[in-house]
Amino acid sequence: MTKIVKETIHANGIDIGIYTTDFENEFISLTDIAKYKSDDPTAVIQNWMRGRDVIEFLGLWEQLHNPDFKPIEFEGFKNNAGANAFTMSPKKWIESTNAIGIISKSGRYGGTFAHSDIAFEFASWVSPEFKLYIIKDYKRLKTEENSKLSLGWNLNREISKLNYRVHTNAIKENLIPPVLTSQQISYTYASEADLLNTVLFGKTAKEWRDSNPNEKGNIRDVATIYQLLVLANMESYNAILIKQGKSQAERMQLLHELAVQQMTTLSSLELSNLPEIEKK
Repeated sequence: MTKIVKETIHANGIDIGIYTTDFENEFISLTDIAKYKSDDPTAVIQNWMRGRDVIEFLGLWEQLHNPDFKPIEFEGFKNNAGANAFTMSPKKWIESTNAIGIISKSGRYGGTFAHSDIAFEFASWVSPEFKLYIIKDYKRLKTEENSKLSLGWNLNREISKLNYRVHTNAIKENLIPPVLTSQQISYTYASEADLLNTVLFGKTAKEWRDSNPNEKGNIRDVATIYQLLVLANMESYNAILIKQGKSQAERMQLLHELAVQQMTTLSSLELSNLPEIEKK
């Protein structure tokens, strides 16, 4: 299951939701931005999407980032955009063109979200002044994120992300038959992630969230450098065990032995034990 990391931008008195699933691409709430202009944000977004320049911009973004984008449907929208009878909504755009730059989420905390490239373009249309407030707090958010990450922490976080790809690919190839539903596939991924969390941290991601309701991020975001390094090795080792056909119970025991061995070794390493540099 893909972990969603949520944050909030504070722009001139308005809270704007932002989230990411890969720490690289961030999606910002168009619904929240539109509230600066009107109490009916849905109408504001749909009005913005009627413009020919906007449709052309959205289509170009998709062509640059989305190999599954449908160009024929896009051309039809582009030819009609700007006409009095032309209407467009996020849902219509997404379903017709298979777009990924704009996302429509339902539920209490739903709304329309867009990739930051698109969201900033929308903010310019709503109000150039308001866009500056958004950018200012967005930069603050990124600065805070960068300041809390030491070089070593960030390096090992990247290692973990790379190993996660190897890990999930092994699960997909060896644990997920084609007949499974998407819900079952998601459950399998979540189970494997929580297996590693339980071995290394003693609790699942949900258990950690329940016991730390005021913490931002997830259990791995508060891990030590040593834990992240061991986690990276565990993910690679688990991928090998999966390909060998080991059961989850067998893998959990082997991973526990690896984690204990490596954490014991790493914990014994202290800077005070290093030899002093000879002074000249």
